[in-house]
Amino acid sequence: MSGRQSLGRRIGDVCRLHGEFTLRSGKVSTTYFDKYLFESDPMLLGEVAEVAAELIPDGIELLAGLELGGIPIVTALSIATGIPAAFVRKQAKAYGTAKLAEGAAVSGRKTLVVEDVITTGGQVAISVADLRARDALVDTILCVIDRSHGVHPELDAIGCSVVSVFTSAELE
Repeated sequence: MSGRQSLGRRIGDVCRLHGEFTLRSGKVSTTYFDKYLFESDPMLLGEVAEVAAELIPDGIELLAGLELGGIPIVTALSIATGIPAAFVRKQAKAYGTAKLAEGAAVSGRKTLVVEDVITTGGQVAISVADLRARDALVDTILCVIDRSHGVHPELDAIGCSVVSVFTSAELE
């Protein structure tokens, strides 16, 4: 078993919960994947960042982590690579600086959007549009876990490709 496979198995073991859970869809499931359990574990998060760093396309000038799950990942990835980070809200705050993206400036920079899990890519597509409206140059999304089975119509429609550290199947 490779180091990446071992990491995937450990993440699956740590994050897969058993019980009765109501999902966002309203359906009830007897298993649930709690991604925050790997994001809050410094050892696992550090290992994820090391693997994810190898997937960053050449020329990336900025890492943009999406609220909330993308923030710890982008922070660890920034530390691992030395690439500056921005922290992207789902909507700009209505007070203070009223920024959508906190941290490093996004305008004119080749930006990699970082997310923890992608299922449909809907919120990611909205965030990419918001970043592009602020002149960020975005064409690639990096996620830790791709639950979409490689199908990303909303992201394809806006000209973004997706690279993932793991598929959901690799965590089982």
